[in-house]
Amino acid sequence: MTARAIMFQGTGSNVGKSLMVAGLARALVRRGLKVAPFKPQNMSNNAAVTADGGEIGRAQALQARAARMRLSVHMNPVLLKPQSETGAQIIVQGRIWGQAGAREFQTVKQQLMGAVLDSFATLGAEADIVLVEGAGSASEINLRANDIANMGFARAANVPVVLVGDIDRGGVIASLVGTKAVLDPNDAGTIQGFIVNKMRGDPTLFADGMREIAARTGWAPLGLVPFLPQAARLPAEDALDLAERHSGGRPGARVRIAVPLLPRIANFDDFDPLAAEPDVDLVMVKPGEPLPADARLVVLPGSKATIADLEALIANGWDADLKAHLRRGGQVLGICGGFQMLGRTIADPDGIEGPPGEVQALGLLEVDTVLTGDKTLREVEGRSDSDDSPFRGYEMHVGRTTGPAMSLPLLTFADGRVDGARSPDGTIMGTYVHGLFGDDEQRAAWIRRLGGSPSNHSHDQEVEDALDTLAAHLERHVDIDGILTRAR
Repeated sequence: MTARAIMFQGTGSNVGKSLMVAGLARALVRRGLKVAPFKPQNMSNNAAVTADGGEIGRAQALQARAARMRLSVHMNPVLLKPQSETGAQIIVQGRIWGQAGAREFQTVKQQLMGAVLDSFATLGAEADIVLVEGAGSASEINLRANDIANMGFARAANVPVVLVGDIDRGGVIASLVGTKAVLDPNDAGTIQGFIVNKMRGDPTLFADGMREIAARTGWAPLGLVPFLPQAARLPAEDALDLAERHSGGRPGARVRIAVPLLPRIANFDDFDPLAAEPDVDLVMVKPGEPLPADARLVVLPGSKATIADLEALIANGWDADLKAHLRRGGQVLGICGGFQMLGRTIADPDGIEGPPGEVQALGLLEVDTVLTGDKTLREVEGRSDSDDSPFRGYEMHVGRTTGPAMSLPLLTFADGRVDGARSPDGTIMGTYVHGLFGDDEQRAAWIRRLGGSPSNHSHDQEVEDALDTLAAHLERHVDIDGILTRAR
C-alpha cells in the first residue's frame, strides 16, 4: 500500500458523504494528485458497469468521474442490491457472490473482509491518496462486531476518519457528540476531525456550535459547509431524493414524463438528464398516486425484483392507469425490468429474484422473459431503429426475453445485434439499455418525438461543471490541507 488514505464516515445516512468525497476528489485532482475513491460496502440498486466488466454503486462511479479515473470493481468491492425489505443480492468485486437476509449477512460480512482489503490495496498501488466513504452511521454499535463498512474497516486498514454531520436535518451537535459518546474508545480514537455539512443561513451563527463540538469530542473542526443548490445537478443518492426533486409542476414545460416509483427501482439516474431539460416536466409518481393523465410518456424503470415490483405496480392500480394512458394516445417505454413487465409472462424458475415461479405480466408486448443466473454487464452504442438517432448506454440485467414483438426491435447495436421491442403502432416500447437519455442526441430525439423542444446543453458537461463547482465550494469551506495532513 503506497497511497495515503482518509475515510469519511457519517452520523447517519444522507448526510452528504458521497458528494463530499466526489467534491474533494475533484479538488485534489485539480491540485495535481492522483485520487482513487473507495467504499468498502455499499447498499444500492443504482449501479454502474465498470471498465473491468463488473458493477459498482453509481455513487462511486460519480466519485471516479470526479477523480478522472476509469471505473474499477475495486472502488466498491461489496455491493448489496436489496431485493426485499430484509434481503439482498451480494456483489463482490463486481460479480454476483450470493444472497443473504439482513441477519444472515451479519455473519457473512467477515468472509468478505479479505476481498475488501485486497481491493483497497489494489487501488492504493495506483494512487497518491484514497478517499474512503463509510456507509450509514458510524454509531451503529449494534452492528460493530462484524463491521466492514465503517470502524471495522478503518481499524483493519489503519485509516484515519473524518466524521460528517448534517446540520440541515437538525440535531447536529447531539449527532456528533453522541457518536463520540457511544463509540468504543479505540474506534473513537480513529476520528481525527469533523465536518458540518449543509449549513443554511449565516454561518457565523454556528461558530459557537463548532467550538462546542470540538471541545466535547477533542476532534478538529475541519469545515462548516454551506448548502450548495448546484449539488442537485448531480445524481441523486437514492430514490427518495429523486422523488423529492421531481414531483412535477415545471412552469412552461410542454412534455410531461411520468415514472412510477417502484419499491425496488434500479438505476434511477436514467432520468436525471430528462429532468434537466427545460421543456420536460419529470414526475416521479409515488405509491398511492395515479399516473398523471396529461403525461406524454410513461416510463417503467429498471427493477431489482421485477416480479415483486410488478405486483406493486398492479396493487397501486398503475396497470389500469397505463391502459387508460395508451387509450388517450400516450406512449410507454419499459427499461430493463420495466421492459420485462410489459410482456406476457415473467418466469423465475431458479428463484433468482425471489421465490421460484411464473407470473402473468402486463401483456402489452408479445414477449416472454425467463430470469437466468447469468448477468449481462456491458457498455453499448448504436442507433434507434425508429429514427436512426445514435445512442450510448449500458446493459445490466439478468433474464432472456423472446417473442414475436422482438421482430420489431427498438435499437440496433454497433456490432449488429438488436435489442428491445416495439408494438406495431410504435406506442409501446421496451429495451434492456440503461442510460439512453444521457446521450444528448438520443434524448433530443425522444423530446422532439414527444412534441417538445430539446435544449442544446450537454448532460456530460453539466455534470462536469457541477463537480467543478462542488470542488471550488469545498476549497472555500473545508480545511483540505488539514485533511491531507491527517491522511496516512
